Formats: sequence, structure tokens, C-alpha cells
Amino acid sequence: MRRLRILQVFSRYLHLGGEELSVQRINRLLEAEHEVIRFDLDNHEWVGPNAPNLLTQARRTFYNSETRDRFERAAAEHHPDVALFHNIYPVGSPSLYHAACRLKLPVIQYAHNYRPFSVSGALFAGGRISTESLKGNYWREIVHGTWQNSILKTALLALAFKRLRRAGWLDSVKAWVCVSEFMRDKFVEAGITPERVFGLRHSWEMMEDLPPSEDGGYYLFLGRLVETKGVESLLKAWQILHEKLGTQSPELHIAGEGPLEAMVQTAASRNPRVKAVGMLKGNAKLEALRCCRAMVIPSVWWEPLGLVTCEAYDYGKPVLAAASGGLTETVVDGVTGFLHDPGNPEKIVSDVIVMESLPAEKRAEMGRSGRQWLVDNAGVDLWKQRFTTILEKTMQASSLF
Repeated sequence: MRRLRILQVFSRYLHLGGEELSVQRINRLLEAEHEVIRFDLDNHEWVGPNAPNLLTQARRTFYNSETRDRFERAAAEHHPDVALFHNIYPVGSPSLYHAACRLKLPVIQYAHNYRPFSVSGALFAGGRISTESLKGNYWREIVHGTWQNSILKTALLALAFKRLRRAGWLDSVKAWVCVSEFMRDKFVEAGITPERVFGLRHSWEMMEDLPPSEDGGYYLFLGRLVETKGVESLLKAWQILHEKLGTQSPELHIAGEGPLEAMVQTAASRNPRVKAVGMLKGNAKLEALRCCRAMVIPSVWWEPLGLVTCEAYDYGKPVLAAASGGLTETVVDGVTGFLHDPGNPEKIVSDVIVMESLPAEKRAEMGRSGRQWLVDNAGVDLWKQRFTTILEKTMQASSLF
């Protein structure tokens, strides 16, 4: 297709995470074939001594006319063919959809989480999946203060989402790009026209050759230490393993930071087979991946995709994952690893015991199968081909806008 001008919008989170890294990767891939104009926002603007006061923040969360004006000026200057939205909250606000409607500028919404059909983006509140949010009933999320641990802030953003849907501003979105087919199905369930919703997994720029690998005998958890990641179930599973197997129980290395750090530290002090290794970066992270026996991903929320699976496969490591959300599309049960019921520590235990019983060559074969899955399903060229199709359909739809 012809070279397009793409106005890419992203509001950076307070902490670097997988979504921002994905946005950077998408930007690199698009720049090879199109002109990408970056419209960057930064949630750091709302913290610190120079931050707007709370009343101003509340007003701008609901509708940020200042950001809308900046967006419209950028569009007037660069004349984009299409806008590509990633995260726009809270600094961007629903005002950006309104601006796109005013300008008749087609939008592609890259959905890395469940917003705007969940206030927190996780569809998780009070220890369970909040399916009612898909239909615009945000009360459970509000009561549990799922956004920034604040009932008031959650209620305000929920109100903004209500207005967004009722005002028709989402009509500016001509394509919703979900990072898994599971997510796509949920967006359709939320009321988006099926023809406008696409499932497109992230690409993965894998290493050219499988690096020299070791089996250090330990299982690795790599991620934020939060409730949705299933940390509590994982710790319970390792306590059961220790009680059953004693010193024969394999080690669990938990790498990451978050609000459940104290829980992890307490478990590590009571269970000698659990090691809290903190946040791993750079070579330390790569070494942990290279030497683990398998990766464990026990998420209890509907994980949109789970790029940590790709990290494990890149190193030829099998994965023990919850059968939750997009993880069911990346882990092939019995081939690249094992799937367990979300929140079920006993099933994690049984999968670990089976993995321990396998010959080393069988575990290595699972890891190689995972790497082949990457080659077949997460290649850059495949992503470009599929995203180009989405661009073409978006431009066709915009002719009727």
C-alpha cells in the first residue's frame, strides 16, 4: 500500500512496562514503511511539585480540552492519514476520540488491555474477573477502587467511559487491534462491531540462534508482584511442594517488584525452596532465563497475551501457565509446556511434578517446540503483513466517515 502518515498517540505510564516496550517495537516496524508522527503524553506530568492540582486533574481525566487542542494542532500541522492510539489515560482522556471525530480522522485503537471496557484495564476486581464491566457496569471496579487504589478516581474514569460510549466518540475508531483472539472476542462481547475488531499478536524479534542453555533446576516467575499475576497461588503451590517433597522440591525464583513483595519475602523466609531475587534487568535477567528449568505464569486475570511466554521460548524454555486469556493461544498444552486452571495451586503442583518426572531431553524438546512456535506465529514479517491489511481496511472504512 502507499506510504501513510500515521499520528501515533501514547501516554507513558509512571513505570516502564511491557506495553511501552511493545509501543516502541511497533513504532520501529511502522517507520520502515510509513511516516510516523509521535504524539507523546506523559503521566509523570501529574506527579511531583509541578503537577496540576487534584481538581484540575479530575476535570482533565473526564475531558482534557488542553490535550485535545494540542492533538488538533498536531493534526493540522502534519495532515495524518490515520491516528494510532495506544494508552491515552489519564492525561489524554476521552477528549482525543472527540477530537478525531471533529477532524474526521480515522483511528486505529491498539488495545493492550481492556480499556475502555474496564476502568483499570484488567477486568479484575475483588479477587475475580469483572465481566459486568464489558457491558458498561463498572460498579464492582468502583467499589474496589481498581484504578490507582482510589474509589473516587475509579468512579470518575468510569463516568468518563460512560460518556465516551454514549456520545458516540468511539465511532472515530475504525479498527480495534487486540493482542489476542481471546481479547477480540471480549471486545465483540462488549458491543464492538465484529468487522472492526482484529486479533493481532505482538511480533517478537527473536535471537537468530538459540543461546547456550543450562538447566539450573529452578522454576522462574518474572513479572509484577500483583494479585492478578497469581503470586499467591504460586506461593501456595510451592508450600505444598515443599511439604510433599522436602529438599527434593525444586526451587522457585521470583523476580519482580510490586505491592506483594512483603508476601513473597515472608514466603521465602518460611520456605527454603522459594527465592525472592528482586527486579532483574540486563544480563541478570538474561542469565535467569538461560538457566531456569521452566517459566511459570500463574495469572488469575484474563492475561491479554503474556509476552513473558515469548521470552521463555526465545531461550528454549517450556512454560507452565494458567489457562487464562491469551495464554491459551501461546502455550500448547503438553507440547510447549502445561496449562493449569487459574488460581489452582494443586494443579500447579501436579504440573511441576510431571515436569520434574520428564527426562531432560523431553524438557529440552518442549523448549525447542516453544521456539518453533515463535518462528511460526510471532515473526516480524507476519505482523507487518497483517497490520497492513488492517491499515487498508481502516482507510476503506474512513472513506465513509
